[in-house]
Amino acid sequence: MSKIYVVSKKQIRLFAVLLLVLFIAAACLKWNQSRAALAAQPEPRVFELVTGEFESTTGEGKKIEVYRWDPGTIIVNKGDHVELRITGINGASHPFVIEGLGIKGEVTQGKTTVVRFAAEAKGTYPIICLTHTTLVHGGPMVGYIVIQ
Repeated sequence: MSKIYVVSKKQIRLFAVLLLVLFIAAACLKWNQSRAALAAQPEPRVFELVTGEFESTTGEGKKIEVYRWDPGTIIVNKGDHVELRITGINGASHPFVIEGLGIKGEVTQGKTTVVRFAAEAKGTYPIICLTHTTLVHGGPMVGYIVIQ
């Protein structure tokens, strides 16, 4: 014998309301996920660096000079968003690379170069000036970013 189910209008309305509530809940969850993805990045840790020059005269009267990044070492935590503001004080131009981070740039005298990156992997990453690489050329001009 076959069973016959009778569905009333009240049951249909209840089922429709439940479907509507589920649809709205799913839409709200999806909306919250998309808003999280669009959220602003956390504020970066900002470091001010300058290019510096030190010069002296040897006992024989020979002038010697050396360039450096100041501060020479920056320590950040893994996961930090970092902003370096490097101002050229001495020397006309300092093209540089940050080895291991894939960053290249140039600092010119009287201007500030801004470099942004996320500190993703622990390690020590040298900032190397490509002009001042040896003592003959006023170098080596090397600084370090340490990611802990």
